Amino acid sequence: MPRILIIDDEPAICWSLKERLTDQGYDVQIAASIERADKVLNTFVPEVIVLDIRLPGQDGLSAIPGFRKRLPSTPIVVMTAFGDLQTVVDAVSRGAFEYLVKPFELPEFLSVISRAIQTLSKETTGPSQPAQANQLIGHGPAMQAIFKQIALMAPTEFPILITGETGTGKELVAEAIHRHSNRRSDPFVRVSLASLNPSVIESELFGHGKGAFTGATEDRQGLFELAENGTIFLDEIGETPPAIQVKLLRVLESHSFTRVGTSHERTTNARVLAATNRDLRTMIVEHNFREDLYHRLKVFAIELPPLRSHREDLRPLVEYFIGRHLNSMKPNVTDEFWAEVEKRTWPGNIRELRNAIDHAVVLSRGGPLVAEHLPPSPIDFPPGTESVEELRLAIASWVQRQLGEPQNAGMNDLYRRFSIVADTALLNEVLSFTQQNRSGAAKLLGLDRATLRTKLGSKASD
Repeated sequence: MPRILIIDDEPAICWSLKERLTDQGYDVQIAASIERADKVLNTFVPEVIVLDIRLPGQDGLSAIPGFRKRLPSTPIVVMTAFGDLQTVVDAVSRGAFEYLVKPFELPEFLSVISRAIQTLSKETTGPSQPAQANQLIGHGPAMQAIFKQIALMAPTEFPILITGETGTGKELVAEAIHRHSNRRSDPFVRVSLASLNPSVIESELFGHGKGAFTGATEDRQGLFELAENGTIFLDEIGETPPAIQVKLLRVLESHSFTRVGTSHERTTNARVLAATNRDLRTMIVEHNFREDLYHRLKVFAIELPPLRSHREDLRPLVEYFIGRHLNSMKPNVTDEFWAEVEKRTWPGNIRELRNAIDHAVVLSRGGPLVAEHLPPSPIDFPPGTESVEELRLAIASWVQRQLGEPQNAGMNDLYRRFSIVADTALLNEVLSFTQQNRSGAAKLLGLDRATLRTKLGSKASD
């Protein structure tokens, strides 16, 4: 009969977990503190320890190393109602097998216990992490999963590909990975490939020699050299020109490169993190991105969820953004303000939400926050218009017509056809709204100008 030790000072939770585990055939003991648990362990050797973080006396996190020393092969399942990134990293780095955020579903808990029993994981240790201001906010399961990925991937040396819609926080994730890695005391170098002129990308990344081109009056280090021993973050990797993709592949494979205009081969040990809001797999099919580079970048992958899929984090995010402006009293946030925040879909994700809160706080001048302080929604549909359902029905009708046409019997490119139709209609309407102002269109679409320019170019050639 597998033995489980539950360490938690909440009687209701202990009773509920013990009842369910006992029904499943486990032998369960309970302790309300670390001190009590030490006494239980004198006569009871568990296969799994279930440990709450906030306890009277010694806290759960600080107790993990002692448990690992006393019972090195026993998995420790950590649970808490306070699931911030630093706590997740601390728990994982100290050897926690799994991390559960209260309240959790009992089937999820039982699944974790079952996995712990089956694996009896070996000790997992990592460097202790300094306390940092937590910029990644998320209490719900979607963001907790991201925190776990960061905690597991940060101590490694492998490249990581971070994907997600515009405004989901890809750069913050890259910073967190660097901050919790063994390279945290060395440089973190950011570069937005979409913002660089294609003619200078190679020089910016790899440097150049004196006389390499007009204006090159001296030798210059590139960003890979500046990131030596640290991390280089390649944002908007999907905008990389084909010639530069080849050179990046070489860096990832051999850690070597040459400055523009020189033949001397140099090496780099910078860790590469990359991010994009584009579908690189589709770009591979369309021959716009190298498949070998994609696989080199994607040794590990983190896909950030759009804000609409973790709306339970709206309030914590809003409170965090408000708090950045205030050093003393928290402003009065009215019910109508919260209602407006929760009503909106936030297509620009966390970035749009942050900018809206900044806008509201400035307009409130320290007074109560009301709905009118928020900027207008980028897209406001008339009340009562079921816009999403109308769009879904229109798409369904178009797909059915395509599938029903006799001449399309051997069709194998329906996705490409739909993408052309949808992209063309969207771009044309937005450009018409902005009177052909591409900067304004890019802002409405949530794209950078280089991406919009690429899309417009591809439509012209279709």
